[in-house]
Amino acid sequence: MNGLMNEKPIGVLIMAYGSPDSLDDMPAYLSDIRGGRPMSPEFVAEFRNRYAQIGGKSPLNDRTFEQAGNVETALKKRGRNAKTYIGMRHWQPRIADAVAKMQADGIEKAVALVMAPHYSRMSIGRYHSAVREAQQGADSATAFACVNSWCDQPRLINAQVANVKAGLTQFPEDVRQKAKIVFSAHSLPARLLQMGDPYDEELKRNAHAIAEQLGPVDWMFAYQSAANTGEPWLGPQIEDVIPALADGNYRHVLVAPIGFVCDHVEVLYDIDIGCQKIARECDIHLARTEMMNSDPLFIEAIADAVEAVI
Repeated sequence: MNGLMNEKPIGVLIMAYGSPDSLDDMPAYLSDIRGGRPMSPEFVAEFRNRYAQIGGKSPLNDRTFEQAGNVETALKKRGRNAKTYIGMRHWQPRIADAVAKMQADGIEKAVALVMAPHYSRMSIGRYHSAVREAQQGADSATAFACVNSWCDQPRLINAQVANVKAGLTQFPEDVRQKAKIVFSAHSLPARLLQMGDPYDEELKRNAHAIAEQLGPVDWMFAYQSAANTGEPWLGPQIEDVIPALADGNYRHVLVAPIGFVCDHVEVLYDIDIGCQKIARECDIHLARTEMMNSDPLFIEAIADAVEAVI
């Protein structure tokens, strides 16, 4: 313990997308996401309605703070004098605020990690750019090591496997082997494939690694939560997959949203409300795995990812 206390603290910047604190914050939140581009009242009303249906507020911010606290505890148990900071891309506390606080606290070395295991320049890359911009704005001397991807962390895959096994128990035992497992993640514009971006490949590799440990299971990968931007997005979209599975005589489907790591609107609304409605119309029993949130093995996987770049 004395060695831990004498060691200079390592900052760990945990970053997430961020979510509004209340329905009244929705216009400001959406404007931030859209870079100030104009929005119709109907557009804002649609998102207010989605959040209202999950209780008026996404758990994303609270879950991220819990995860960060647990990661700090896990690292300290390993003998690391770590201090976690939280930065949101589209809400408070901002990434810039966290970087400035680290500078003020005298953090010399830090690790930046996004709470999404799969790398894309369109997503993770933008968080890292935000860190660099924040450093310039705060005249920060903190030396950051950025975690690009952590989807291959063995403990992450083990946690995902356990999660899917638990999810399958929602079906009667005699139909579990016949259930279709649909791994999902947030879609991104399809042009990233021409850019050589690793996002699609990493997700499918992750899904394959989980399925390999599960044994003989029937699985596929799909995307969800695509935005309506007028350009093609990665597919297939899960909203189209469910009716197709029904046409193929599947009656039990387990959705495993491996691209997400905690409870928030893309899961609680897009899957639990939107996809469930489609499933009922198709006479499919659709279930979902629990989100990782602060699952102990998952927290250890994050600590592994941090230690890998220290």
